[in-house]
Amino acid sequence: MLIVGAKGFAKEVLEVLHQLNETEDVVFYDDVNKDAPDFLYGKFPILKNKEAVSDYFKTVDKRFTIGIGNPVLRKKIAYQFEQLGGIFTSTVSPLAQIGHFGNTIGAGCNIMTGAVITNDVKIGNGVLINLNCTVGHDSSLGDFVEMSPGVHISGNCKVGAYSNIGTNATILPKVNIGENVIIGAGSVVTKDVPDNCLVVGVPAIIKKELPKLIF
Repeated sequence: MLIVGAKGFAKEVLEVLHQLNETEDVVFYDDVNKDAPDFLYGKFPILKNKEAVSDYFKTVDKRFTIGIGNPVLRKKIAYQFEQLGGIFTSTVSPLAQIGHFGNTIGAGCNIMTGAVITNDVKIGNGVLINLNCTVGHDSSLGDFVEMSPGVHISGNCKVGAYSNIGTNATILPKVNIGENVIIGAGSVVTKDVPDNCLVVGVPAIIKKELPKLIF
């Protein structure tokens, strides 16, 4: 598998692959950091151009996942690497607890160690559920939602696509979050939030409107 990115979160994705005993033929991709070594941990090659990626997909493994945060950036990366012939693939830690009834997980999700997902949870494509997050029953997460570590989403909640929930934030039951919403770290969201805004606080209130996303 190819992991897009070679720093920060990409190293945590590698740990999930190690937990799954799937590190054979793992490579990373980094064309941004000029100081990136040729191998991460002296073992895993770091590809540095799209030609090398295309060759890897053709000759080794078509699967890729994203080791970078930021919902919009993840969306753009997914499109770029699919155009190169890759298959957007989820990485789910065996140390996450996922219910056995009614759950769906889209392509390219990263579900990390300690996450708890109960039942009847719908997870879109490219969603990042970070360390020690919880998602309650009958909730849904739109495409490329990012949950930072320690986020708690209660039952019967809906989170719109491209929303980013800060560390240790909590969303109370039956709350709907719009698309392209940023929720500040530690916030407690007690009521519905419209599209394209930043909310912060306990209880969370709208601090400013955000530009609509255009792809």
